[in-house]
Amino acid sequence: MEVPVGKITHYYSKIGVAAVEIRDSLKTGDLIHIKGHTTDFEQKVENMQIEHEQVTKAAKGQVIGLKVKDFVREHDTVYRVDA
Repeated sequence: MEVPVGKITHYYSKIGVAAVEIRDSLKTGDLIHIKGHTTDFEQKVENMQIEHEQVTKAAKGQVIGLKVKDFVREHDTVYRVDA
């Protein structure tokens, strides 16, 4: 089951980091699925930052920096994959 947890608001291609506006909770170790018009991949959340500070959890309303393994685009949706 996939739960929508956020939207990509910006992608920093040189460092491979996406800015994600969180709409549900997300924590380190969660499996996420990023999907958009041409984006479709899964990865584990290994590194999250808020204002350049390492965090292990993010809550609704926060904007996080998320290291991603592939190219993403603005408006792509981030889903948390729950078993």
